[in-house]
Amino acid sequence: MGAHESMEHAEHAEHASGSNKKIALLIAVIALFLALSETLGKGAQTEAISKNVEASNLWAFFQAKSIRRTVVQATAEHAKLSLGTVGDDAAKAALQKQIDDWNKTAARYRSEPETGEGSEELAKRAKQAEHQRDDATAKYHHYEIASAAFQIGIVLASATIITGMIVLAWVSGILAIAGIGITALGLYAPHLLHLH
Repeated sequence: MGAHESMEHAEHAEHASGSNKKIALLIAVIALFLALSETLGKGAQTEAISKNVEASNLWAFFQAKSIRRTVVQATAEHAKLSLGTVGDDAAKAALQKQIDDWNKTAARYRSEPETGEGSEELAKRAKQAEHQRDDATAKYHHYEIASAAFQIGIVLASATIITGMIVLAWVSGILAIAGIGITALGLYAPHLLHLH
């Protein structure tokens, strides 16, 4: 091998080395975004599960309050029917007081804004938890798709080093940009695209 050929070979190796450094940097940047999307995805998944449990608990509490209210109302209605058969005025007044107490309790079971534990307030809270669960689920789906784009981008960038096909690096970059866009949608507009 002559000096000229050795020089050309060294220049080619130096060019390939510089190109590989750029590809390695691309891989590192995509890996950074992959880590971010994976972290966001795990957080969204955890929130979705948590909000689903919260909504289920609130609906169970709502049902318990509704059952209690129905029982108390039925008892009060039954007692009203008994009022006519009670002859003693003191007993009649005591029964009427008990009926009034049951009606107040039934009203409290329906709505109790002070504690937020009336059936109306529980239903609102459960619906809010369901909405938060749906938001977190939508975000999670975005982050999962973004993670897939980043992972494929890393594979293609790695293949560029082996094959020398620069087009794979370009596709990798496009996938990275798409992944960043999908991550941003997950953060700021999770319901814009319906991915689930």
